[in-house]
Formats: sequence, structure tokens, C-alpha cells
Amino acid sequence: MAYRNNPLRSLLRRHHRSSGRNNSGVITVRHRGGAHKRRYRAVDFRYRTGCYKGRLERVEYDPNRSASIALVLYGSGSRRYIISPQGAMVGMEVASGNDAPVRPGCSLPLWKVPVGTCVHNLEMRPGAGAQIARAAGAYATVISANGANVTVRLRSGEVRSIDGRCYATVGAVGNAGHSRTMQGKAGRMRWRGVRPTVRGVAMNPVDHPHGGGEGKTTAGRHPVSPWGQHTKGMKTRRSKGGRRVILRRRGYE
Repeated sequence: MAYRNNPLRSLLRRHHRSSGRNNSGVITVRHRGGAHKRRYRAVDFRYRTGCYKGRLERVEYDPNRSASIALVLYGSGSRRYIISPQGAMVGMEVASGNDAPVRPGCSLPLWKVPVGTCVHNLEMRPGAGAQIARAAGAYATVISANGANVTVRLRSGEVRSIDGRCYATVGAVGNAGHSRTMQGKAGRMRWRGVRPTVRGVAMNPVDHPHGGGEGKTTAGRHPVSPWGQHTKGMKTRRSKGGRRVILRRRGYE
């Protein structure tokens, strides 16, 4: 059960809302704006060398992400927020380091994780911090170890080769039922910053390629964005040198 009282003030940061606009004030992402005010919780995604042990004090709701967050008290007296693992309970012991045990909530290098173990908060490069499998219910599965690299399978079906020195946290991310939450009304979506979406066929030709025509009409062409780019079936993933570590594409059977 998430702790919904006031979060730790020392770990709160100011959260600037862009409402989908760039630095010139031009809307670059549509259907955003008008969300409720929120403060950013400084979640610690960095893995530090050495052995760190702590105790989970409470599980909290985070309005900025689908996953819950957990407040951890370390032996040095410092407190940090982490992504709450599945099955997190108050008083649970967590550890980070080469000698950390293989149990949910503990972090250790991938080369020390047994094959078949589910992990989350994976690093893509040693020391870069957690970047993969951070959303609610997300996890990756270690399927093999090939020398200095470890092969993991993501939820999308993609198989990646990652440096074995990269850290990961054992277990899956908690709050797996987030995707089954019913919003219940349009106003709740507005609180979250989601504005209404108007169909292209309901617009005029000057506003959308699907617009125009007398009465109800179809688009008359393959679905496109307001700027004429294909919106269904067109690959939009950028290639920045990461293809060499992808052993099998997502969605590949």
C-alpha cells in the first residue's frame, strides 16, 4: 500500500511543466497541458561502487511516473528514493554492490546475476545509471552470459547484449496493476495533463490532410499526421549506433 502523506521535503525538486512547448513557445507535442501542480521526487537511478545496505522505510505514490517509489534509509543515515520493486514491504533490507544477495530490491552487476533472473533498472553503459525497465510492472530477463557481455530479453521481445559490469536491480518493478486502472471520467485525464484529441476527418483541409468533404467521410488515404507523415506501420525508431547491441528486434517472432 502506497504511503500518501507528505513526501520527504529534502528530496523534492521544482517541476517545470512545458505543456508540450519548446523554448520558443511553439507546441511540439500536441494534447498536453493544464495538469495539476506537482513536485518532482528526486529518485536515485545511480549505482555507486562499493557495498551499500539500507532498510525500506515506506512506499509512496509518485505523480510523475507509473511506478511507486520507496524511501530507503541507509546505514550512513542518508535517505534516498528508489523505484519500488514488486513485493516491497516496510522494513525490507536492500543492498547494492558486488556482494549483494540475489533477492528482490538488491542491486549487483549483471555478470553476477544468475541466468533466468528477472531484473529492472538496467544500465546501458557502466556508470550511466538505470535506463531500461523503469515503468510499473516492467522487467528484463537474463537469458545468457557470453564472456564480458550478458544477454537480456526485454518485455517487448527485444534481445540485447549488455556489458556485464552494468548494474541492475533484482525483481520486477512494483505497481503492476497500473495499466488496468480505469480513469473513470474525462476530468481525471485533464488533471494528468492530457487534453482532448480531435479527429483529423472532423477538421478542415487547411488543418489536416484527412479534413474536408461533405458530411461524414473517410480519410481517403493511409492515416497520416497533420504534417503528412505516415502514422501506422512507419518505423520511427532512431538509429544512433545502438543497433549493434540488439541481437533480435522487438516484435520479432
